[in-house]
Amino acid sequence: MSRTPTNSPLDLRKIVIAGMLSAIAILLGATRLGFIPVPNVSGNATIMHVPAIIGAVMEGPLVGLLVGGIFGVFSFLQATNPIFAHPFVSVVPRLFIGPAAYLGYRLLGRGNAGLAAAAVAGTVTNSVLVVGAAVWTGILDPALIPGIVPQAIAEIVIAVVLTLAVVRGWKRMGTRKGKSSV
Repeated sequence: MSRTPTNSPLDLRKIVIAGMLSAIAILLGATRLGFIPVPNVSGNATIMHVPAIIGAVMEGPLVGLLVGGIFGVFSFLQATNPIFAHPFVSVVPRLFIGPAAYLGYRLLGRGNAGLAAAAVAGTVTNSVLVVGAAVWTGILDPALIPGIVPQAIAEIVIAVVLTLAVVRGWKRMGTRKGKSSV
């Protein structure tokens, strides 16, 4: 697929990538593969934010926002925990994963450091905004936050590994065809 300049913030490539990554996020949620049971107040650690991070790195903050929005809506519709049954907690924070990841990526460059920064920024944004929204709405007691920190750290590590693997693999595929895709 060639990249042609367009005035549209969403060209065909961006729409296709957003659709594919949204489908992956939905698959991870529907099969529960995106949820890792943990013994804390959230009940699950997640990798469902990773497609939003990858979308932002590959195609920009708008694609990351769209994929994050799909994750948020799916989280709201599939809520197995009362914390996520509130759209302000489950949907709104997920809209910021992609833009934060894109900013981290752009600040540290397009190499491995930038990819790692994107994964950290997107994951921290997800964790901090979801927990913050849950506390702000009165759904979560702030005293429970320390029990969530180990989960957040694990999610950061997993996001860094997955983001590096997927985006570097994608770049290699593009290079083999004689094109750079990221």
